[in-house]
Order: sequence, then C-alpha cells, then structure tokens
Amino acid sequence: MTPAIEATDLSRTYSGGYEAVAGISLTVPRGEVFALLGTNGAGKTSTVELLEGLAAPTRGTVRVLGHDPYRERAAVRPRIGVMLQEGGFPSDLTVAETVRMWAGCTSGARPAGEALDSVGLTGRERVRVKQLSGGERRRLDLALALLGRPEVLFLDEPTTGLDAEGRRDTWDLVRALRAGGTTVLLTTHYLEEAESLADRLAIMHQGRIVLSGTPAEVTAAQPARIRFTLPADVPAARLPLRLRAADDGGRVEIRTHALQDDLGELLDWARETGTRLGALDARSASLEEAFLDIASRAQETSTPRTPAQEAAVR
Repeated sequence: MTPAIEATDLSRTYSGGYEAVAGISLTVPRGEVFALLGTNGAGKTSTVELLEGLAAPTRGTVRVLGHDPYRERAAVRPRIGVMLQEGGFPSDLTVAETVRMWAGCTSGARPAGEALDSVGLTGRERVRVKQLSGGERRRLDLALALLGRPEVLFLDEPTTGLDAEGRRDTWDLVRALRAGGTTVLLTTHYLEEAESLADRLAIMHQGRIVLSGTPAEVTAAQPARIRFTLPADVPAARLPLRLRAADDGGRVEIRTHALQDDLGELLDWARETGTRLGALDARSASLEEAFLDIASRAQETSTPRTPAQEAAVR
C-alpha cells in the first residue's frame, strides 16, 4: 500500500541561501501517528509546510497519499486536515459562524455540531472567537481541521494553551482517529505527548533528522537509572564494585544499560548486608532524557545560527 506520507532528500532553502531543511527522508505508513520533534529552530515547521503542500521543496520529493501536495494540490487538499500553530480566524465571528464559513470551503464537511462536540466546544457556538480562551481557540482550530474527515491530519503543536484535562481529551481524540484509520503527523514540544501518542518519531536538529524510531527504540539508547539514599553510616563506596554509583549529598544514582540485572544485584546486596535503601526509584530512560542528550550532543558539533536564521525556520 502507498504510504500516507513519503519524503525523500527533502530540502528547503530560504532567500539568502540558508538551508532550513537539509535533505531529510521519512516515511509514514497509513494509520500511524508520527511525531516530529526538535530543538527550537530545528526546521520542524518548515518541514511540515512542505509536507502540507504550502511550499515547494528546493530539492527532493514529497508524496502525500501518492500525490505531490504542492503541484497536485487539488488531489490532496480535500483528503487532508491541517491544524496550524495559529488559526488566524476573524475575531468577530462566532464559533458557529466560523465553522460554517470553513465548512463552505471543505469537501464533504461533517455537521458542525459533530465537529464541535468532538473537541468539547458544545454550547460555545454563539461565543465570538475573540471571547474564547487560548485553549478554546486551539480546540476550534482542531475542530476545523477535522471537518473534512481527513485521511491524513497534520497537527502543529496541537495542545499548546490547553489545560491538563484538555490535553488528555485531545490525546484521546487522536487515538480514536488513529483507530479509525486516520494518519496523524504532529509536532509538539510536550515530550510526554509524543511518548504517549506516537507509533514512531523523528528528532530534528538544524534541519536534519538525527534520530528516528519508535519511542522505545529512541529511549533504549539511553541508560536507565536507579536512585536511592543510604544510611548515614553506609558510604556509597561499600556498594558492589560493578555498580558504578554517583553520590550527591547522600542521594545515590546508578546509571545502567542492564536495569534488571543491576537492580537485582543491588537488592541482593542490601538484603545480605541489612542495608535499608531509602526512597528507592528505578526506571527506564524517558523520551525527555533521550531528547535532551541528543540536543546536547548535536549542539556541541553544530554551527550556531544567526537570530534571523532562527526566526526563518521556526
């Protein structure tokens, strides 16, 4: 089956010769949630605009549902939904008027009430856009992106401005869309969001993809950690030599790529010596830790951008 999204050697160069997207390739199968992550100015939005067909690539190819989204826009646009970082809707229109206006430009639009109900805006139809909270505006943006029952949905920072309940509701909606066969490509600064929703993800830095895979594959490259405290009369030096530990004011941390084995050895030692391990916490690496490590290593080897270049690619 043709992938929902396919990009090969994709590049985008702005006026002045700056390359914001520097030859990336990615494939998103149908029915998958794919998260595109990156440091500020990494080129995420520039990439998504190419995938949406809002701009032509300087080099490389893009296919969405088998078509070039820029040159074959008429074939692609009715089958996709786009939620931008800011909707920019007329502030004096009511929510209902905004939905009706958008539905008039959308092929096979679903009923307005259904779209608003899906994002929790039922009962807000008569409220003017300018009177909505920031979170409610993001809900409206999402409702309009869903009007055409899209096969592919692009979400650019979909939960910015939402409270915790609104964020969870949006996650549930994305999961329901995926279960119904919709392909979702999202960008987000909330790494917990990507870890919870994405089947696969890619991390960008300065226009390039530096790591990709499932969330589990990305985090597996990072060490797990075991944290605990020792009694005042038990120094960390007494721990088994194989457990290389760092002691920070009584708080001990062990980083390991063999969590089960090392945790077992630690617990055996504690049992044999009668040592109580206070505030014991053992966990695998999080996506946040993997992201920060990647960003740090990439920053050490990268060339700084000028402020103008940073603004161009956000």
